[in-house]
Amino acid sequence: MGCKGSPTREVYFDNVELSDDRRLGEVGTGFALAMKTLDHTRITIAAQALGIAQGAFEVAASYAKERRQFGKAIFDFQAGQFMLADMAMEIEAARQLTYAAAAKSERVDSDLTFFSAASKCFATDVAMRVTTDAVQVLGGYGYVSDHPVERMMRDAKLTQIYEGTNQIQRLVMARNLDIN
Repeated sequence: MGCKGSPTREVYFDNVELSDDRRLGEVGTGFALAMKTLDHTRITIAAQALGIAQGAFEVAASYAKERRQFGKAIFDFQAGQFMLADMAMEIEAARQLTYAAAAKSERVDSDLTFFSAASKCFATDVAMRVTTDAVQVLGGYGYVSDHPVERMMRDAKLTQIYEGTNQIQRLVMARNLDIN
């Protein structure tokens, strides 16, 4: 449904044997290693969602300045201004959280797990709201597959799902709250 530029496939390993020099970590630590890896890769999903949201916002803002209704650009109506202002505000908040998480990833800070999950969850939820609003701004044009915001909305939905659903991100965050 989304992310047509990323062909996802199943990989099967039947009767495969690898020597010990190909093993990452100690035997029995694979799951923990995979979970720690997610602390870094979730931030890339946040960044992807941020790009999707920014792109949808730019299309919607441009359209709102060009499309005329009742003799003036739809951007000149307060409802459209509020919608675009909210989109811009949420994108900037997602950007700052994503950047903070990326910096923590570089330093491998002790609170990385929380920030990684928070950035992925927040940015992907923002991308979904922004793309949905962009479709609304474009009206019928936003709903047809000829317009990029329709694809962006489907891609935004996928970002809420992979690398752990946003419900899982909330569980990860809750388990990593620094509460005394």
